[in-house]
Amino acid sequence: MNATIKKVSSGLIWTYAERTIAQVVTLIVTIVLARLIAPADYGAIAIVTILITIADSFVVSGFGNALIQKKDADELDYSTVFYFSILFSMAIYLILFFCAPYIANHYEIPILDIVVKVMGLRLPIAAINSVQQAYVSKTMQFRKFFVSTIGGTVIAGASGILLAVCGYGIWALVAQYLGGVVIGTIVLFFTSGWKPKLIYSQKRMNKLFSFGWKIMAVGVMTSVYSNMRNFVIGDKYTTEELAYSTKGEQFPSTIAGNINSSITKVLYPVLSSKQDDLCVIKNIMRRSINVGNYILAPILLGLAAVAEPFVSLLLTDEWIECVPYLQIMCVVYALQPIQTSSLQVVKALGKGNLYLIIDVIKKLFGVIVLLITVFCFDSVLVIIWGALITEVFCTLVNVPINKRLIKYGYREQALDILKPIVYTGTMIVAIKLFALIPMNRIVSFILQIMIGVIVYLLLSVLTKDKTFYYVKDIVKSLLKKEKSEGER
Repeated sequence: MNATIKKVSSGLIWTYAERTIAQVVTLIVTIVLARLIAPADYGAIAIVTILITIADSFVVSGFGNALIQKKDADELDYSTVFYFSILFSMAIYLILFFCAPYIANHYEIPILDIVVKVMGLRLPIAAINSVQQAYVSKTMQFRKFFVSTIGGTVIAGASGILLAVCGYGIWALVAQYLGGVVIGTIVLFFTSGWKPKLIYSQKRMNKLFSFGWKIMAVGVMTSVYSNMRNFVIGDKYTTEELAYSTKGEQFPSTIAGNINSSITKVLYPVLSSKQDDLCVIKNIMRRSINVGNYILAPILLGLAAVAEPFVSLLLTDEWIECVPYLQIMCVVYALQPIQTSSLQVVKALGKGNLYLIIDVIKKLFGVIVLLITVFCFDSVLVIIWGALITEVFCTLVNVPINKRLIKYGYREQALDILKPIVYTGTMIVAIKLFALIPMNRIVSFILQIMIGVIVYLLLSVLTKDKTFYYVKDIVKSLLKKEKSEGER
């Protein structure tokens, strides 16, 4: 059991490292592009991104997960899903292609016609990538994710900045959007150790589909639901207001999304392989929640605390209206590691029906809250507050499920998330008190970040926090391993 948990932790650290570096690169690129591209262009791209993301969820949500969940998945399974996914993605792309002119006409932005057609090319590429990722996850080759993600992020970011500097505006954002998945797919294709063969079995596909369609349905509903808010804002309000709300969400969603994807990549395949041992599953889940919350809470809630100088200094005052959206969304995304870990357990145990039911309940509540905020209040900010109310509800829904499936008690769950919250609250108080001291804005901003980090780590050491020392030991062991391999 200890070996399994160590394997999970090692994988989490690798994927956290992958996503952290990707976040830093993305942050730098976002800051540069925000200074070069107008909010209206961001708003236009946000509209297209919503549509592509929903279409993309049909392609990547279900069948890769079905391969991971199947204990004895073989070459025939992988090749079958590979060819089915490509054909399926092409069919969805054609629908999007022919709808592009109507989308452009609806929003009265003519350039959206060609932009939708170009950005839609992500779909067949993502179909190829989803099977590659399933194979890499199943075989626990997380270092390969590191190479493909970092390579794709850097090249995509550089391409976007170059085009923005040359005055291509909206096309700079298109290049950044497509570049990451293209490069990542190419790298994994040549490094994953798996290549498709000319074999296909409809019988195998039917069996994989019986589980995969439920996961796909949840993925599609999640995508539609998570983008519905921005879709309504884009349709009811101006593209500038959509740009402010999406920019406010961009930073916390990138940070939390990357960490959540790290948890999913590592946790789901390992839990699937241990699905017959509930004790092991519970211990693995608790460890992932502890590590996820310990890392994510101070980053997101700390960002909320310094949101105003962060936006003003890094994005310029042109984006200052996105500050309240940024602060609320930081709290929203801070709640997600708990949900992510819980849902991986449900999937790994093969509870496809329960997984679907849970998601329907969450999304139904979210839609009701969205409708209330849209029709009863004429305010984008109120819509964003509704997202926070929904996220709290969704987190609470998972609590009794955890207790019923793996005997993860209410008290245990509360204690596992309490310490990082206490540490983070103390850290925020220290940051806010320091911000009252009059000094140069840039110096004050840098010192606030440094004080936050010092206070958080100091509290971890003084209270002898187990997660702090656990993460520290894992990082040390990985560094030693890399050093010894480099000396050979």
